[in-house]
Amino acid sequence: MTLCIIKVPTYLKYDKIAKGLIIFYVGELMSNKILKGTALLTGAAFLSKFLGMIYAIPFNEFVGDKGGELYFFAYNPYSILISISTVGIPLAVSKIVSKYNTLGYYDLGLRVFRSSLLFMAITGLLAFITLYFGSGWLASKFIYSSEEGNTVEDVKKVMQMISFSLLIIPAMSVVRGFFQGNQVMEPTAISQVIEQIVRIAVVLIAAFTIIKIYNGSIVLAVSFATFAAFIGAIASCIILLYYWQKHRKQLRKHVKVSQRPLNISTKELVIELFSYAGPFVLVGIAIPLYQSVDSFTFNRAMYMGGYEEIATVSNATINMYGHKLISIPVTIATGMSLTIVPALTESFTRQNRKKLFVEMNQSLQIVLLFVIPAVVGLSALSYEAYGSLFGMKNLAITGNLLAWYAPIALLFALFTVTAAILQGINEQRFTLISLTAGFLVKAIFNSTFIHAFAGKGSILATGLAVSVAVLLNFWRIRRAILFSYKQTLKRTLFMVIYSLIMWGIIIILKYICGMFIPYEESRIAAIFMLSIGVLGGGFVYLFLAYKTTLIDHVFGGTNMLNRFRRKKRAN
Repeated sequence: MTLCIIKVPTYLKYDKIAKGLIIFYVGELMSNKILKGTALLTGAAFLSKFLGMIYAIPFNEFVGDKGGELYFFAYNPYSILISISTVGIPLAVSKIVSKYNTLGYYDLGLRVFRSSLLFMAITGLLAFITLYFGSGWLASKFIYSSEEGNTVEDVKKVMQMISFSLLIIPAMSVVRGFFQGNQVMEPTAISQVIEQIVRIAVVLIAAFTIIKIYNGSIVLAVSFATFAAFIGAIASCIILLYYWQKHRKQLRKHVKVSQRPLNISTKELVIELFSYAGPFVLVGIAIPLYQSVDSFTFNRAMYMGGYEEIATVSNATINMYGHKLISIPVTIATGMSLTIVPALTESFTRQNRKKLFVEMNQSLQIVLLFVIPAVVGLSALSYEAYGSLFGMKNLAITGNLLAWYAPIALLFALFTVTAAILQGINEQRFTLISLTAGFLVKAIFNSTFIHAFAGKGSILATGLAVSVAVLLNFWRIRRAILFSYKQTLKRTLFMVIYSLIMWGIIIILKYICGMFIPYEESRIAAIFMLSIGVLGGGFVYLFLAYKTTLIDHVFGGTNMLNRFRRKKRAN
């Protein structure tokens, strides 16, 4: 067991611990909690994203590029509003609950939860009103010309349908944040997966029924597909209610053994809550914010640049179907960010600098270990991936755009995890500066780049914008706590080398298989080639990472790997 000493906030000085110190007994390293929590949340998030990608395959068959673009137009403003409603306050609740639980004041965490639950219910109602009644104005700004694509009325209708989910999801997400702050990750993970399964089932049933059975319009099918978010949210609420009943006695027991109640007003708690919530909101809206620039400028820039014939397919590829593919690697960082904030907050609050640095290095390296090869592999297999999942039509355009877009996943992942680290070390306000800088870069260069490079211009502008934000975050982390990136950079170099070797293997496999398999012409052949490339390339990368003990070092020499190695040597 380890003794740890921390400074107590100034408003606690009148308590028994007037000297400003608390002695904590810390049994198990928090890194184990990080790994377990990350595995659970990342697994759930990955499964949700994977299901989101899989359902897009039949959905694309039903509604095509026009329906995909329409879906994006509806989801982008919704994503921004839902991020403000479900990412800011809930994750702030997670951080505050973790903080006060660490200090032994469980009753304060419960007070914060109740206040934020009421606040989020009001916020959700306001968000619903904003999107429902503002849908017409937004639609008129998104649509530049309806000659080749969707109309203003089409976009308005799907926006209004998706807005209903805003009535439920914000308040529901606070419950998830409260569980995470208590380091109980299962309710968030299970409810997230159930929500996605129910939503996807409704999407596909509605699209199939309307398009295939009743021969209805694409607009009607997409409208019901967006309304599925509301149905999925109801299912998630039921799951969370079950877990609340399950853990209610334990939570009450914690409150009973709390330190003597503090005379902290609700106003003070709310101020603290919002001081944390603002940066969390910025992290949540980062990707939708960059995409919102495309919502307002993409079509106009494509038409003015003379690319009107490929505007719809390019927009759907980048912001709908292609984005679902690159969001899978980003899920790793998202799961990590949800988990490390309470853990880093605890280490930072206890001023355990050594442990804090270990956790930060581990967080960055776990993300890089998986995201770098995923990005390289997706770029190498972009034509096969898009053709397999969404069809061979316009593959010269769609495959090329995906190859350019894949590396952006690494930048999004790094922004997410570095922003989470900033949250954990109480530098969350800086996220506003880095995200604003990135957003301005995207807004300034987007139209110009699209005029010059068509759809790839939007990707280049996004890459430049997110790079600026990530570099600023790295700089701030380094300056705030004198954190050294030396260890992470060394291990990242090996990850890059192994990924490049993997890329070479994939290219060789494509060359050999191309002699016998027409994977550039047949969808079945493309699926076969994609499977060979993923299995072959993935095996090579994991084999190299395992044999050189890179995995051991990143995960801290896990017991499972050690047992496996001892058993192998014994045999």
